[in-house]
Amino acid sequence: MAVIPKKHEMPTQEPAVRARNFNEVALGYTEEIALAEAQRCLNCKNRPCVTGCPVNVQIPDFIAKMKTGDFEGAYQVISETSSLPAVCGRVCPQEKQCESKCTLGIKFEPVGIGRLERFVADYHRASGAKNTVKPVPNGHRVAIVGSGPSGLTCAGDLARKGYKVTVFEALHVAGGVLVYGIPEFRLPKAIVANETEALKELGVDIETNVIIGKTLTVDELFDRGYEAVFIGSGAGLPNFMNIPGESLKGVYSANEFLTRSNLMKAYETDPVTPIMKGGNVAVVGGGNVAMDAARTALRLGAEKVYVVYRRSLDELPARKEEVEHAMEEGIDFRLLCNPLEVLGYTNPDDPRDPKNGFVKGIRCIKMELGEPDAGGRRRPVEIPGSEFELDVDTVIIAIGTSPNPLIKSTTAGLEVNRKGGIIVDEEGLTTRTNVYAGGDAVTGAATVISAMGAGKTAAAAIDKALMG
Repeated sequence: MAVIPKKHEMPTQEPAVRARNFNEVALGYTEEIALAEAQRCLNCKNRPCVTGCPVNVQIPDFIAKMKTGDFEGAYQVISETSSLPAVCGRVCPQEKQCESKCTLGIKFEPVGIGRLERFVADYHRASGAKNTVKPVPNGHRVAIVGSGPSGLTCAGDLARKGYKVTVFEALHVAGGVLVYGIPEFRLPKAIVANETEALKELGVDIETNVIIGKTLTVDELFDRGYEAVFIGSGAGLPNFMNIPGESLKGVYSANEFLTRSNLMKAYETDPVTPIMKGGNVAVVGGGNVAMDAARTALRLGAEKVYVVYRRSLDELPARKEEVEHAMEEGIDFRLLCNPLEVLGYTNPDDPRDPKNGFVKGIRCIKMELGEPDAGGRRRPVEIPGSEFELDVDTVIIAIGTSPNPLIKSTTAGLEVNRKGGIIVDEEGLTTRTNVYAGGDAVTGAATVISAMGAGKTAAAAIDKALMG
């Protein structure tokens, strides 16, 4: 059979339609398309795609099951190493990981591994299969701080080994960044709820509205009988540019903007937590969070949305698919531009407090790429005299986040680096005995799958430490 050179296209909503609703953009493969895409896999003996997966999914094995129509069997293969297959199939940057290693990709487009993983996970969920077998308890207790991807992965791996695991979540809903950070149109919250429910069926307890470092400390968790603690509290402290005008009303961190929309449902007609809607919006940044914020603003009724990024399209760190979707939806990319100031005005007659004034625009300067920096990326350099203004009513800063210092400040002996990330060894062990950490709490903002890999590494280390 001749090799099909290109992966099968993912069915999606039409751009003009999806730009005004929060329904999932990618509609998923049909069974027919999924089978056809699975046939493209060469089932290589050296399995290079597996080396590109941070959680070690046995990719050729699950695709081999798919080729025979055994979709449930394919799901079981994935779930042996991944606690969140439906999530990974939607938000992981496969093009930089497993698919980048695909042998077929040397001459043609790689196999659509992420799309097949999503299909298998959705098939399992739609079938209503409930085949979870609770493992035999081993008598050990572990506490997990944070219910994001690293925490849930660590919890799932330990629960499968018989540990009694309790996850402590600061917010009122489990899922961490999966529920407050990633919009519904990319990752439906019902998917996240289904994945966390599967962990509960394994025996994992999830306690919400518990802020470790305030409600309870790490030391108090040990006092309660937990033998090890994994910190997967994420990176929820937003970074700002420290330019004039960032205190104006109408300036948001992407973290706040997305949390208000995703978790607090600010898009509803009469929301409990309101958000700025309509007008023109500028999003500063070029990562996945910037794409999420820009596309969310559009769906909330913005007339015009700009993405302001200081490097070129080639350096844009967001997933290619998300950038393409944003462009299709009409978002205006102002590349090689950098903000200098948020412009504002005051209106004493406005019923809201006019103390700090309101956004009326953003002043930027054009950039050009100079010599590479220490990381090998060409450094953006200002072009003198190229300043210009964008007329906007809202500015969203999406230039990254840092770990919250609360746990560090309340846990003696826990060391962090200069950026606030918890210092760990190669197994995820911190400078405190039996305290482990992983994900964004260690690295700063990164990908879902890298956080999951850290959770898996720490789970193995905890098991080795407690069980020998």
